[in-house]
Amino acid sequence: MTSQPLRVGNFSGFYGDRSDALREMLTGGDLDVLTGDYLAELTMLILARDRLKDPSAGYARTFLRQVEDTLGLAHEKGVRIVTNAGGLNPAGLAQAVREVAGRLGIPLRVAHVEGDDLTARHPGSLAAHAYLGGFGIAECLRAGADVVVTGRVTDAALVTGPAAAHFGWKPSDHDRLAGAVVAGHVLECGTQATGGNYAFFTERDPSELRRPGFPLAEIHPDGSGVVTKHPGTGGFVDVGTVTAQLLYETGGARYAGPDVTARLDTVTLTQDGPGRVRIEGVRGEAPPPTLKVGRNRLGGFRNEVVFVLTGLDIEAKAALVREQMGDALAVSPPADVRWDLARTDKPDADTEETASALLRLVVRDPDQQKVGRVLSGAAIELALAGYPGFHVVAPPGKGSPYGVFEDVYVPHGDVDHVAVLHDGRRITVDPPQDTAALDDVPEPQLPQPLPPGRTTRAPLGRVVGARSGDKGGNANVGVWARTDDAWRWLAHELTVERFRELIPEARDLPVTRHPLPNLRALNFVVEGILGEGVAAQARFDPQAKALGEWLRSRYADIPEVLL
Repeated sequence: MTSQPLRVGNFSGFYGDRSDALREMLTGGDLDVLTGDYLAELTMLILARDRLKDPSAGYARTFLRQVEDTLGLAHEKGVRIVTNAGGLNPAGLAQAVREVAGRLGIPLRVAHVEGDDLTARHPGSLAAHAYLGGFGIAECLRAGADVVVTGRVTDAALVTGPAAAHFGWKPSDHDRLAGAVVAGHVLECGTQATGGNYAFFTERDPSELRRPGFPLAEIHPDGSGVVTKHPGTGGFVDVGTVTAQLLYETGGARYAGPDVTARLDTVTLTQDGPGRVRIEGVRGEAPPPTLKVGRNRLGGFRNEVVFVLTGLDIEAKAALVREQMGDALAVSPPADVRWDLARTDKPDADTEETASALLRLVVRDPDQQKVGRVLSGAAIELALAGYPGFHVVAPPGKGSPYGVFEDVYVPHGDVDHVAVLHDGRRITVDPPQDTAALDDVPEPQLPQPLPPGRTTRAPLGRVVGARSGDKGGNANVGVWARTDDAWRWLAHELTVERFRELIPEARDLPVTRHPLPNLRALNFVVEGILGEGVAAQARFDPQAKALGEWLRSRYADIPEVLL
């Protein structure tokens, strides 16, 4: 076991991220490992559709273009690359990387991890993949791999695997692994940890935000670490940016994974100098007895049309078109019909666009015919027979397939987690011997409320930050305060009932509040607000990316001492 810190950087937070980030990270400073995260629920569906057209596809082809330009540099600097860009075909991508290295004359050892693909066991699925942990990656690195390609592993596994290999951690080292999980969760979305998508961006110099640098973590043998970035790169790293990313796409205090359950309520963040945030105190517990499997299947077909309503009588115009379209659709009604009116119009507007509202009609059905010509014909036939000023943003098409994401769970032993080494040897990764059921933690003690005083009606975002995201059909909204007094107010003000008042879409849905006092934060999970997941596009913001910003824009009676 070494005592030297492990420097792990990130060069990709999603499939489509900045293509030159890999080179930037290699040339910006010293690193031991670079990680690239390409996979999300929607990405797996996209790759599954690619594989339907071409059985040799199923991986992130953009990764190949990135490494073709940088493999020599990575080899020269001794930086190892670990990525889940293998998607549905890690063996195929590993071979493609070998071919690139051979063509460039670079002596590269490429390994991959497999066993996550359970599609054959789930009839009717386009893709069904278990979320594996980091010990398969660790086996590849211990055997000398320069590049490790995986399929569906947890995002944090891209960091826990290299840390376990570097420090010699065992599956029972729960606290150390949990610290690496937290660092991995901060790194996984790239520039979201360095000022991207940050609630308080207006407090920074705009030039600082144009091109945020990618983050890195210095991980220590005890699992603690420091999040920072290369000197001279854009963006910034402070307790706020790290807190925001820690809350992103999480639930309660127990953050479960295949290697360990990290206790987010034990995380302590401190500013460790300019551009450096120390993470310590993280406790870990045995992982749950089951593995999550993300299942993507075809849900049916969808179509939409957006009617533009301009000027006066917006509500009456919307009512008329709904009645007219209702008559036409009644002949062969789709299984699901949804109308949404967005009142983007302003009175006495000085541009036509700002005088207009948008009425969105979305239809879904297993039968493509019911969402295709039936809808397009009915909408276009109203061109001269509808409300005054009738037009649409774009004519509807014939309808397109949409996907549905589902979570299912299987015992660890049902998955064959295998590290395929660079020399072809196959090492089976044993499931964890210790597991623990994922129970809720006891409600933590909240701070004393602020004493009564004068208040001002103002947006919540004047005093709190937020970040939101999706997990299947659910959304999470993490809300945090930056001072102890603001936390004293937030902890008592933003109850579940108050959240439902401020976010009317959540009024009839299950909402769970998880206090995280160490982070001065509340994390809300709203079940079912995204329907059947991002691919089904059930709402205007299908991944709930801006749900937190909507919450920050809502008004509350805020104590004047906080403003």
